[in-house]
This record gives sequence, C-alpha cells and structure tokens, in this order.
Amino acid sequence: MGISEQTVVVNGLTWFYREAAPVGESPKLPVLLLHGLVSQSYSWRGVMPTLAEQGFRAIAPDWIGHGFSEKPDKRDFAYTPAALVEALGQFLDALAIPKVHLVAQGFLGHVGIQFALQNPDRVDRLAIINAPLSPAAKLPWKMSQFGIPLAGDMITQDPILVDRTLEGGGPYQIDDEDLDIYRRPFLQSSDVGRALLVTVRRMDLPATTAAIEAGLKTWDHPTLLLWGINDPWLPVSLAETCLKDLSSGQLKTLEEVGHYAQEDWAEKVADALSTFLRQMAV
Repeated sequence: MGISEQTVVVNGLTWFYREAAPVGESPKLPVLLLHGLVSQSYSWRGVMPTLAEQGFRAIAPDWIGHGFSEKPDKRDFAYTPAALVEALGQFLDALAIPKVHLVAQGFLGHVGIQFALQNPDRVDRLAIINAPLSPAAKLPWKMSQFGIPLAGDMITQDPILVDRTLEGGGPYQIDDEDLDIYRRPFLQSSDVGRALLVTVRRMDLPATTAAIEAGLKTWDHPTLLLWGINDPWLPVSLAETCLKDLSSGQLKTLEEVGHYAQEDWAEKVADALSTFLRQMAV
C-alpha cells in the first residue's frame, strides 16, 4: 500500500498530511494518527500500510507548527491546546470526515485525547501511545528548555534538537535518511523553531492533564493504552493507573520500545493497532 502526500487549506492555514487508502470501498471508519512533539506524520510511515491492508483509510497530519504544515506567527494562531483541538476538528471537516478511530502519541498526544473527550460523537475508538494522561506526567527537561526565554530561542533554531529529542526518547538510533526528513523543516525556515517554542510555552500541561484525567474517568469508548516501556519520560505506571478508571480500556506494553513507539518499532505498533481496531471495527 502506497502512502500519498497531500495538503489541504483550512481557515487559511495549510495542513500537510499523509494518507494510505485501502483498495476499493471500505465501510470501516478512517484512522487518524497524531504524532508527538518534535515529530511528524512521517513517523507513521511503517504503520499506515498495515492499517490500509486491513481496510482502514489511514490519515496522518503534521500538526500546525510542525513538519510540513504551516507555521503561522503566534499573533495569527494561538498554539494553545484549545486552538489545536479546534483546528483538528476543522481539518477533519475539510476532509469531510465526520467520525474516526483516533490514535494519539507523545507530548501533543494530549491534544488528541482532549479532542476525543470534547467530541465523543466524532471518535469511535481511542488508542493512546505514550502520552501524558495525568498531572503526574511532566514535560522532560529536553523539551521544557525549548520554552525558556532566550535559551529556547536559540535551542529551537538548531536542527540537531531533532536528533537529540527523537533519539533521547528511546533505545535506538534513527537512520540518517529518516533524520534528514525530520530535520528538513528546521533547515528550510526559522518558523518551525518559533512555532515549537510557542507550543511548549503555551502547552499548560498541568491543567490539560488534570482535565484529561477527569475526562477519562467517564469516557466509555473502547480505548487501548499502548505503551513502549523503554520510555524515559512517561513510565508505564501512568498507563496502569489510568487503566483503573477506564470502563472499556485495555493496556498493551511494548518491549524494547521507547517514547516514539511508531518510530522505534513500527511493526509492533501496527500489529497492536490493527488487532485492536479489527476486534471492534464497524
């Protein structure tokens, strides 16, 4: 299954997204794959073909401010979790997609979880991969420093932050040709660094994760907590605690996999997601 690269303009902002479509018509809901902080939709390249083979239309956007999507000035886009939640809904509207299975990974995954909690009619199944689930989750220093005045301005303009962050989250080195794609937006424009700085500054993780923790206690949709146990930033204990409050939740741990699970071992993530979705697919 091939992965196409596409763009769509939504409220004046250009979203870049990757898509893998099943052969022929499929009654199954699309799967929306959301990447984490400093990452891109490219991270899902090893997962999307498997989902398409199972009959799911797999769509992975670059968040506004990330990857190859637009990086508007902070005066034109707030970069708050609320702004990103609203923009995500508008992105789905632009693609004429009323409902999805949603997969949210990493720091920024909290925005996907909030979208689900705030729009339960638009999300059928929810999969959460190494994302902050409660106020016990803290933004690691490696990412926190992106938002520090003056120092953050310099750090976020250095393309090497991509290598340090993506490889700092797990046990593997990433191939140079893949890192080239992750670095490219930083080499093309200073806008991506500025957008990253504002995103981190306005993340408000304590309040956001408190809302997520409360919301998941009443969330009754089938939910998969998929956790790379070699994540140095978000321990599996966060998922184990969350599971106790989920009425329709399950936890699957991934050995030898870190924070960016789909980058570390795409096959394990693809198998777990396709099994979860096929068990309950509509």
